[in-house]
Amino acid sequence: MSGSVVEVGDIRDWQGQSVVDAEGSKIGSLEGVYFDTSSDQPVFASVKRGLPAKLVFVPLVGAKVSPNQVRVTTDKKTAKDAPSIDTDGELTSELEPTLYSHYGLPYERGASGERRLGRR
Repeated sequence: MSGSVVEVGDIRDWQGQSVVDAEGSKIGSLEGVYFDTSSDQPVFASVKRGLPAKLVFVPLVGAKVSPNQVRVTTDKKTAKDAPSIDTDGELTSELEPTLYSHYGLPYERGASGERRLGRR
């Protein structure tokens, strides 16, 4: 298997672990996992970074989980510039299209207009 799907049971075990880019540069710490509501697949991770702390979102497509970190395919600068929320905030329905667009990913709402992402 090419590793395009991250096993949910595995990635949840790594909450608080380092999230690094393809070169190994630390982006932040894994805070949460967001799933596509239509396929139930993990799509984005929220990553705690910076001072004051914010949550940025990074795509999980192609991510690899190892004993000490989660390695994502996006680079640190792109992640740093990604849409963010306060650590006690929530990803709003209005922010979803912006998040997908930031990473060049196609976005469409569900058949009945429902949101695309859900957090677990």
